[in-house]
Amino acid sequence: MMRKKVPDWLNSSLCPISQPRPPSPPVVVQDPPPEQIIDDSRSEDQHDAVPSDFDVSHQAQLLTELSRKVMDMRELRRIACQGVPDSAGIRSTLWKLLLGYLPPDRGLWSSELAKKRSQYKQFKDEILMNPSEITRRMYNSTSGDAEDAAKRDRALLSRSEIPHDEHPLSLGKTSVWNQFFQDTEIIDQIDRDVKRTHPDFHFFSGDSKFAKSNQEALKNILIIFAKLNPGVKYVQGMNEILAPLFYVLKNDPDEENAAFAEADAFFCFVELLSGFRDNFVQQLDNSVVGIRSTITKLSQLLRKHDEELWRHLEITSKVNPQFYAFRWITLLLTQEFNFADSLHIWDTLLGDPEGPQETLLRVCCAMLVLIRKRLLAGDFTSNLKLLQNYPSTNISHLLYVANKFRVQSV
Repeated sequence: MMRKKVPDWLNSSLCPISQPRPPSPPVVVQDPPPEQIIDDSRSEDQHDAVPSDFDVSHQAQLLTELSRKVMDMRELRRIACQGVPDSAGIRSTLWKLLLGYLPPDRGLWSSELAKKRSQYKQFKDEILMNPSEITRRMYNSTSGDAEDAAKRDRALLSRSEIPHDEHPLSLGKTSVWNQFFQDTEIIDQIDRDVKRTHPDFHFFSGDSKFAKSNQEALKNILIIFAKLNPGVKYVQGMNEILAPLFYVLKNDPDEENAAFAEADAFFCFVELLSGFRDNFVQQLDNSVVGIRSTITKLSQLLRKHDEELWRHLEITSKVNPQFYAFRWITLLLTQEFNFADSLHIWDTLLGDPEGPQETLLRVCCAMLVLIRKRLLAGDFTSNLKLLQNYPSTNISHLLYVANKFRVQSV
């Protein structure tokens, strides 16, 4: 059997200075020259680094596009695929646009934000309320004389005045207490997972008031999402997907936007998960839209672009892609790279006009190809260890290779 020859550029440690642009419509990522590749691997304490010429030029492009009265979403997506500078709150605004939370017409932003933020406040008031408070409010709405007013102030009901469905021991399907106890298990799981979110990152972890408030915001969002989406509920790992969204929006230099980061992150989270929802529904695991089907697509993509590597992994060393790709795909690569690099990858995922799912699979395929020499030399044990602990890499080059796969498929 003739094996496809792997292009020489796949084995290059650096992308070429210029990249050919296809004549067809799809957006193409234009990477900076090797000497201008951005090092996005800085820690949270290294924000004072001097920006490169590419960074400055790229930021100017984005600011120009974002200043328009009506955004050109195609152009914004093209630029976003190259990465987004951290400064000036660009990423926060851009992600809201790319996820469809903000409309392209700037004139509608104020009214849309006010409406969504008010809606989220209503969700919090209704969904996060303790059943005893619900019962008290129900009683308040039906009482009117002075004696009843005194009881309302005490917020107490005599046993005979509590409706059967609102009694804490009621098993009725409409009982708020019964629903409350059913939700407790999910809420406890969310609480545990949120406390484990980026434990080495002071923004999310620690005893500071700031970290605690951020944890509380993550919990609120996940609980409300779970209760509004009973078909999906909460699945472990959703906290890792929410974290980058909330971090970016909370760090918006605009004080009003930062203050409403919880509300904005909730709706952005809903928009993002709408494209990956089926990966979290266990009943769909074996369907054509479930996670196993998605992993199969990754396997087919690798076979198309590097059949020798595919054969060695899946036939010779028998590394089932589910052993490593399940986490890659369901957590959108948030666990495979440092936080700053994950944000860079997400710029491309959210900006790609084909949607984040297809882009994610190309990035995963590129991850395999970039370490092909080590994989081809390894056996089951060494390869599985390598894939479950992916080595550090140049993110700009990774995204360049992933985009090459898209161009080759056009």
